[in-house]
Amino acid sequence: MNNDELDFTNPRALRQKAEELLKQKHGETHQPVPAADVKKLLHELQVHQIELEMQNEELRQAYETTESALKNYTMLYDLSPLGYLTLASDGTILELNFTAADMLGERRFSMVGSNFKLFIAEASKPVFNQFLRSVFASHTKESCKVMIGHDQAHLIQVYMEGIVTGDDNKCLLSVVDISNIT
Repeated sequence: MNNDELDFTNPRALRQKAEELLKQKHGETHQPVPAADVKKLLHELQVHQIELEMQNEELRQAYETTESALKNYTMLYDLSPLGYLTLASDGTILELNFTAADMLGERRFSMVGSNFKLFIAEASKPVFNQFLRSVFASHTKESCKVMIGHDQAHLIQVYMEGIVTGDDNKCLLSVVDISNIT
């Protein structure tokens, strides 16, 4: 069993792995230890145990904080009334939320890897292509209005804003349905 497979929440498995590593490190030989050294070692072990318990509590709190942040992120991203997408420079959909998938009339996870340009109406493609080139060239926030949909009969007008992330070179795109706005 390697560390990648070890369940650190299982004390019995953790202890077994630690004993295996100790045997590998020091072998099977046990030499007698003087009583003074035993007391000193016992004290060191007790202090180390307390340190580990404190670290474990800190890790547990960090885990709970991470779980809470993940829940908040999921609520904010996945359930937002705005469509959110992450696009590669060629328009490939890297990520999207449920609202964006709904706007495009497709299931969310089946769209990852497909090209967003396939959902842009023919008349809007020049506008979108210019928008995508500009956002990746300028690395500043760009916007446009285009018609999108899963087929040419069910198009909606949307307002998009996008910006390219620093090192990742991905476009973060927000999409708002404005087809019902007068």
